[in-house]
Amino acid sequence: MSTPGEKFQQLVSLMARLRAPGGCPWDREQTFDTIKPYTLEETYEVLDAIDRHDWNEVAEELGDLLLQVVFYAQMAEEEKLFSIGDSLDAINQKLIRRHPHVFGNGSAESAGDVKRIWGEIKAAEKKDKGKAESGLLDSVPRAMPALVEAQQVSSRAAGAGFDWETAEQVIGKLHEELAELDEARRNASQAELEGEIGDLLFVLVNLARFVKVDPEQALRRTNAKFRERFAYIERKLGERGRKLEDSNIAEMEELWQEAKR
Repeated sequence: MSTPGEKFQQLVSLMARLRAPGGCPWDREQTFDTIKPYTLEETYEVLDAIDRHDWNEVAEELGDLLLQVVFYAQMAEEEKLFSIGDSLDAINQKLIRRHPHVFGNGSAESAGDVKRIWGEIKAAEKKDKGKAESGLLDSVPRAMPALVEAQQVSSRAAGAGFDWETAEQVIGKLHEELAELDEARRNASQAELEGEIGDLLFVLVNLARFVKVDPEQALRRTNAKFRERFAYIERKLGERGRKLEDSNIAEMEELWQEAKR
């Protein structure tokens, strides 16, 4: 039986063959920029499979995600930028360097200690490379999904002491933002209304942080719940020989409540 290392090398070789002259026309014409959307898509497919606890699909989707890594590395090697070996060296060395409590003489008694140590070592690494950020939030990528970005920037600011003291204070702020949104709904421009919606969402992200809930996962679960209940409405209408456009809000609400029960 092949070892994981041998199987990984086979994947690297397969990718090189696909990109080589006489390989796959589609694979050969791809660039770093054209592959990016697929990387995001594959990441979300992994998360979806995990949410459904479909472990066979998780294994398959992780393979698809791993292909993205090998694809980027193959393109980089062709341009003599770096190789997959460089990426593997980088992550192996980083894991050893940032876990001195495991691979060195450091100590960490809790997950909080580990996060603090990781952050301190990361900051020192950036400083050594001359990449130290001018601001606390500069290391949070702006290209990540807005909900995740809000979670990251609020957590960083909170770590520096810029935070509410209790969840009740956050809920108070939530009511304040709701009132401002209601006022904007009646009088403000579309741009101002968008700003108030953004403020409301940002406070909700902070409330999730206070009650130790991942807002991204919470919303994903709610989306899945909505899908299930709406599918129930469609199915029940179908059993009655009807379609959504033949129904009305009262009937759909009745079926929605039935789905909840």
